[in-house]
Amino acid sequence: MSTTTAGGPPRTGAGRTKRGHRALRSLQGVSFVLPNFLGFGLLTLGPVVALFYISFTNWNVFGTAKWIGLDNFTRLLKDASFHTALLNTLYYSAFHIPLTLAVSLGLALLLNRKLRGVAFFRTAAFFPYITSIVAIAIAWNLLFSRDAGPVNQVLGLFGVDDPPGWTASSDWAMPAVIIVGVWREMGYYMLLFLAGLQTVPPELHEAARIDGASAWQRFRNVTLPCLRPTTFFVTVMLTIGSFKVFDLILVMTNGGPGQSTLVLSQYIYQKGLVENRFGYASAISVVLFALCMVVTVVQFAVNRRRNA
Repeated sequence: MSTTTAGGPPRTGAGRTKRGHRALRSLQGVSFVLPNFLGFGLLTLGPVVALFYISFTNWNVFGTAKWIGLDNFTRLLKDASFHTALLNTLYYSAFHIPLTLAVSLGLALLLNRKLRGVAFFRTAAFFPYITSIVAIAIAWNLLFSRDAGPVNQVLGLFGVDDPPGWTASSDWAMPAVIIVGVWREMGYYMLLFLAGLQTVPPELHEAARIDGASAWQRFRNVTLPCLRPTTFFVTVMLTIGSFKVFDLILVMTNGGPGQSTLVLSQYIYQKGLVENRFGYASAISVVLFALCMVVTVVQFAVNRRRNA
C-alpha cells in the first residue's frame, strides 16, 4: 500500500523501512564513537581549555584562582631559567630529530633485505623502545661513567687521553642524552620506514637499474620520493616528541649538571608539581603548545608546497 503527497513522490512502506535501517546504522555508528569522544572531551579537551584559563591566573591549588591577565607571560620574558629551558629544548630537538631520522631510515634500508636472522635484528632494534626508561637511564649512566665506563675505555683505546665527562659534565650531558634518545627511539621509527618501504613498487627500481642508475641514484630518485609521506609523518612525530621530552632527562640527568639539560617539560613539572605554581606552569605549557603548533603548521605548509 502506498500514499501520495501533493507535489512529491509516493511514500511507500519500503521507503520508510530503508530510512529506518539507515537511521539505525547511524545510531550504531554514533554509539561506537561516542565513548571515544566523551573520553577525549573529559580527559583531553577539557584539561586543555582549563590550562589556557589557568595560565592567566595565580593559583597554587589551594583556594581560588586569581585572575592576573598576562602577568605570567610577562614574567616569562624575564625568567632566565625559562630561557635556558627553551634553548635546551631547541638544542635537543635540532640534533635529535635529524639523527633519529637518519639512523632509523638507515636501519630500515638495511633490514628490508632478505637476510638470515632479519626478524631477530628487527626485534633487537625495536626492543629499547619498550624497555623501562629507568633501566635505560641506569644502564647508560654506568656506560657513560667518566672513570669506569666502557664508553670512555673504548675511547681510550683510540688514543683519547681526556675523555668527556658525559652526564657529569655540563658540556657533554646534553649530547649524552641525545645519543640515548636516538638509540631508544630509532627502532620504533625504523618500523614505520619499513612499512613505507613495502609500498615502493619494485618495478621502479628494476626500470632504474635497467637504465643504468647506481644504487645511490635509485635511492635518491626512487626510494626517497616514494617514502615522502612516511618521512613527513615521522618528522612531525619526532618534532612533537622532541619538544615534549621529559622522562629520559628526568631519570638520566634530572636537568643537570646545573641547568645544562633542563628542558621546558621538566621546567613545567618543577613549577607546577614541585612549587605548586600552577598558573605559571600553565603559562609555560601554553608556550610549549604554541611552539609545537607553529612548527607543525610550518611542516604541513612545506609538505603541501612540495606536493603541489
